[in-house]
Amino acid sequence: MFGDALLVARKDLAIEWRSRVITNQIAPFTVLILVLFGFALDADTQTLRDTAPGLFWIAVLLVALLAIQRAVRVETDDGAHHRLLLSSIDPASIFLGKAMALFAQLLALEVLLLVSVLVLFNSSVERPALAICTAVVATAGISSAGTLYGVLAVGSGVRETLLPILLLPVLAPVLISATRAFGDAFDRDDVDGWAWLGMLGVFAVIYTLFGLLAYGALLEDS
Repeated sequence: MFGDALLVARKDLAIEWRSRVITNQIAPFTVLILVLFGFALDADTQTLRDTAPGLFWIAVLLVALLAIQRAVRVETDDGAHHRLLLSSIDPASIFLGKAMALFAQLLALEVLLLVSVLVLFNSSVERPALAICTAVVATAGISSAGTLYGVLAVGSGVRETLLPILLLPVLAPVLISATRAFGDAFDRDDVDGWAWLGMLGVFAVIYTLFGLLAYGALLEDS
């Protein structure tokens, strides 16, 4: 299962590496989002520091939507998802591989976002271990949910607008938990960030298990 999943992940990452869409289009968009946030808040340094955790994860969700839509388009434009169904690869492996590829892309973009937040907002991470664990677990949840709901929107002719409507409510608990955990990591909120990280882990496990079980049926219906 994991061997097939790695093959699918390598295929998706190779496509993105050759197309350069992530580096040439989505990465600059990520930085632009933070710059616009700075202008919207009138470049108030204290306000930017206080809201940095929330702004970071809002930017992550916006970028994740672009990355998910990009991954869906790659699979559907030439009917590649039908060929995956005809292969001997188990649908659970396909789901896991695509989620792993999306996870790697989002994590790389989050590194860029975090550096931008630290530089542009003059912020600092007081608890780096908590920040790293939060980013990894939250990204796993976003990747699993995004992969599952991406294939759910494939059969619709309006998937570009349907996907955010379906996905954003599902990711709201991830956004809230990750923001609270990051608030503790940035020392901006008086909360137990590790407890919020535990809640993030629950959501990530639920989304992953549900994806492993339901992805094959959704892929066939698409």
